[in-house]
Amino acid sequence: MANDLRFLIVDDFSTMRRIVRNLLKESGFTEADEAEDGVAALHKLRNGKFDFVVSDINMPNMNGFQLLTEIKSDDKLKHLPVLMVTAEARKEDIVAAAQGGAAGYIVKPFTKATLEEKVNLILKKVGLG
Repeated sequence: MANDLRFLIVDDFSTMRRIVRNLLKESGFTEADEAEDGVAALHKLRNGKFDFVVSDINMPNMNGFQLLTEIKSDDKLKHLPVLMVTAEARKEDIVAAAQGGAAGYIVKPFTKATLEEKVNLILKKVGLG
């Protein structure tokens, strides 16, 4: 069942989106789409069907925290688990992510094992795993 889940990977660097997508694929999650920032992600989320969002924090136009706020304030999207990804392990970012309703947080660079473990933990928490 988990393999049918649709992921949206949000990052302004195409290389990072590709890395996350490949790591998810190796973990058995083959359904994924990509967005280059929060604005594009929100458009895709509102017009498509997704089960999970993996979002970078630092992006132009709309950053990961703004995207998280938009998702959590939208009745059609607020159920979506959001895994925040960042290059900086700043304590205030971790707190802000948690307070904003993020399901989890990982710091770049991360391994397939870290991503897989975090995604599976979140899926169990929200009843999809």
